[in-house]
Amino acid sequence: MTMIGYLKGNIVAQDLKSVILNVSGVGYKIYTNTAILEGLKSKETEFWTYLAVRENALDLFGFGTKEELEFFELLISVSGIGPKSAMGILTIATISNLRHAISTGDISHLIKVSGVGKKNAEKIVIELKDKIQGLTGDMTYSNSSDVDALEALKSLGFGEREVREALKKVSDTADTGEKVKKALKLLS
Repeated sequence: MTMIGYLKGNIVAQDLKSVILNVSGVGYKIYTNTAILEGLKSKETEFWTYLAVRENALDLFGFGTKEELEFFELLISVSGIGPKSAMGILTIATISNLRHAISTGDISHLIKVSGVGKKNAEKIVIELKDKIQGLTGDMTYSNSSDVDALEALKSLGFGEREVREALKKVSDTADTGEKVKKALKLLS
């Protein structure tokens, strides 16, 4: 059971790996990934969180969606993968790309992360292949046009969180180009 599962408050400081979130006068240092940090536009924000308890530290890791938190928890369930490695994996690729890579046995994304070698990447694929199908989330990418639209909008400088929100609203469109056009209208 998680002690701190969700926080909402104002950002008072930010660096390359974390934010300080003021929640009712208490400043929580939350480690997060670059995609989330880039997508932070307003001072008030919310995080789904995971509290990592170690012998000499309590580290809070934050995610934009519950799906990201669930995927993070799956990653750290693999022996040899700690919270920082799991956060690194979530930084280098979207969840949909990671799901696809794991389900097809493609370890190329995973070995890009510092501390995740070929052996650990293969272990992730073996241990999580069946588990990733059960993840709930507010958006699943069922075809390549979803993934392509997400990547196209991110390459235009939009943060992953805001792109996901926009794509949820235009998910009925099958064509990638149409999804990008409609999402751009919502994002501007």
